[in-house]
Amino acid sequence: MPDIVIHAVAAAAYAGLAWHFWNTRWRTQPAAPVAGGLRPWERAAILLPLALHGALLYAALFVATELRFGFAYALSAMLWLAVLFYWVESLFYNVDGMQPPALALAALAVPLPALFPGRASGAYAASLEFKLHLVLGMLAYSLFTIAILHALLMALVERRLHQARSARGAGGAFVADGAAMLAGPFGALPPLLTQERLLFRLIAAAFALLTCTLATGITFSETLFGRPLRFDHKTLFAILSWATFALLLAGRHFYGWRGRTALRWTLSGFVLLLLAYVGSRFVLEVVLGRN
Repeated sequence: MPDIVIHAVAAAAYAGLAWHFWNTRWRTQPAAPVAGGLRPWERAAILLPLALHGALLYAALFVATELRFGFAYALSAMLWLAVLFYWVESLFYNVDGMQPPALALAALAVPLPALFPGRASGAYAASLEFKLHLVLGMLAYSLFTIAILHALLMALVERRLHQARSARGAGGAFVADGAAMLAGPFGALPPLLTQERLLFRLIAAAFALLTCTLATGITFSETLFGRPLRFDHKTLFAILSWATFALLLAGRHFYGWRGRTALRWTLSGFVLLLLAYVGSRFVLEVVLGRN
């Protein structure tokens, strides 16, 4: 089967599932709550586009004789890993509220490598060191992607909760249980404190992977490229992102940062991380037309 057909099938499957979860979880609350959040057929259905998407990435990054890894492959790999992490996470938490945006973004990302194949990498791309650096970087990107989606969802839930409390207060009624005020997918989500603990676990794991990515980049730079690590825009943004997340974790540990403060720091670090590679490659490949 031609790759372009596989891209189209995977994108259509992701989009169909995104519509299904939006229609059954966001528009209306299921009549009977499902243990674990996903029905068996839904869990199995997600594996189909996930497997097709993974096969495409594996063939392009690890089987092809010429490695091409531009912004399109970076986004595609990030969102494949994000959907995979959410699928695994759904075994332990109810994450129905995150399925529609994650699957919809994956549907958009699948065909990108076919449209923007990127530049061919040099001989260093075949080395184990480079592939280790690449895998660590994509894992870090993906975990941060999940973390930012969690943070945005938490901000939306908190806003809805405040609005619901204000409305109940104005009407003379008060409900102590905040979850009872939320309808649709928000009512089925774990409590905000549980989501917050999960968010910071994700950020801590992603920060550890980002630290390893920077360390391997510095360690292997001379081996791969024959020169020490260059202090260019990618390195600058990556270090700034690392420092932002380090300060966020320190603020959480020492000062108990949470809520909007944590969201602002998470957003800032994520934007800097995107600018480090995906943003710069997008500008070079699409805006400036250079490979």
